[in-house]
Amino acid sequence: MSKGLSLGFFLMQNTRLNTLVSTIGQQIRQELRNPWRRIAVLVIALLFGIYAGISFAAIAGQLAYIDIIGAGLVLLLTELVSWIFYRNWGNAHKALWAEALNAFKLGLIYGLFLIAFMLGS
Repeated sequence: MSKGLSLGFFLMQNTRLNTLVSTIGQQIRQELRNPWRRIAVLVIALLFGIYAGISFAAIAGQLAYIDIIGAGLVLLLTELVSWIFYRNWGNAHKALWAEALNAFKLGLIYGLFLIAFMLGS
């Protein structure tokens, strides 16, 4: 297989929709380079993680038969996010999506601990 054929397979046509999506993506990336907006995105991710942790605890408490499976899925999610964020290769520390995912994970864990302390367990 020639190199030109394999690269041509992955290239998309330059349609209006493709141009619009790429332009919007570039504008959003440019806006999020501002440190204050970056911090705002991370705070929103952290608060959403807290909300998700509290909601998950309430739902799992009502449906008592999924406690073990839910705990395993949360553990798997947190370990996967930690592996992505704290691995040695790549620039995950600099990528906004990785920092937001890590902030969500921290909020999720904090929300679960908060519910556990409120319930006294």
